[in-house]
Amino acid sequence: MVHYYKKAAEGKKTFLLLHGTGGDEMDLVPLANMIDDGNGILSIRGAVIENGMNRFFKRFGEGVFDEDDIRQRAGEISEFIQEASIKYSFQPDELIALGYSNGANMIAAMLLLEAGIFRKSILYHPMVPLAQVEGINLDGSSVFISAGTNDPIVTGENSKRLYELLKENGADVTIKWFQKGHTLTTEEVKSSKEWLFSQTHT
Repeated sequence: MVHYYKKAAEGKKTFLLLHGTGGDEMDLVPLANMIDDGNGILSIRGAVIENGMNRFFKRFGEGVFDEDDIRQRAGEISEFIQEASIKYSFQPDELIALGYSNGANMIAAMLLLEAGIFRKSILYHPMVPLAQVEGINLDGSSVFISAGTNDPIVTGENSKRLYELLKENGADVTIKWFQKGHTLTTEEVKSSKEWLFSQTHT
């Protein structure tokens, strides 16, 4: 997979970065460095091309996902993480997953498909990625969700549904609402940084 890697400083964790539709592996690197520039970075470029734009899985229309493709691509990313962890010598179970929009949806899907794959996840403007999931146990997983009250792509009801789905299956979930649209803001990044700091200093 096309990706960017930065080695973590001594004693630090590694971010897994998944960009939004139309982004690439460098899009979220400055953001990750704003949150914790000592952390390592494994940033992946989405392998699906839609009208010239990079994505992590196929869709049939706005908000209508190809769930078979989600499951296949999630498995491929999971395998790549294992390979990269050997190549770059980091612990895959200590990754901090961070995604925006399409990338956040993929991280949410991976959590629902492979419980325990990420202990900490930051999801900016995610949606419920899968209609049905069964038998998942997310005990030990902490998730931060940021949502926009005026988001034209992700409805407030969808954001709440994802929050409830993760929480019902054992995850420790924090959701923060911002009076914004779908654009990722500095205010959201700051809030997620505070959340992550609280997670690692309790």
